[in-house]
Amino acid sequence: MERLKRIVFLCITILSLLPGLALATSNEDNTADNCVNWEPVMDAIIQVESGGNRFARSGKSVGAMQITPICVREVNLYLKQLNIKKAYTLKDRFSVQKSKEIFLLIQKRHNPQNNIERAIRAWNGGLKYSNKGTQRYYEKVTRAMNKTT
Repeated sequence: MERLKRIVFLCITILSLLPGLALATSNEDNTADNCVNWEPVMDAIIQVESGGNRFARSGKSVGAMQITPICVREVNLYLKQLNIKKAYTLKDRFSVQKSKEIFLLIQKRHNPQNNIERAIRAWNGGLKYSNKGTQRYYEKVTRAMNKTT
């Protein structure tokens, strides 16, 4: 049940970020992206989520950051509503680049302060995460980040 809640939250979060998709993909000088080097955070999350395996599978979740088919479907419906001629396929879930794009959009929308701890905890526990519920995940990700720095 908890996993289902996380999947639904992730899908809703992605849908709420899509209005910024057009701006994020067309604006190379994105100030939110330039304030923080998100690469170490994203790379650490990928290590924790999939061990770096872009072909990882866990139930219906696949890819580096474990994206579900329902998330792909919902994103495409929303893109269509916005008249954005971009659509994801189920195969796109295996793209590390597209996983990172989703992460950056989530940060842009829900973490404008670029708070790294908030980014990690929200990726695991949703926007209304609890510190207690995300502590173990946060520690895993920060350990993975420290190994690469």
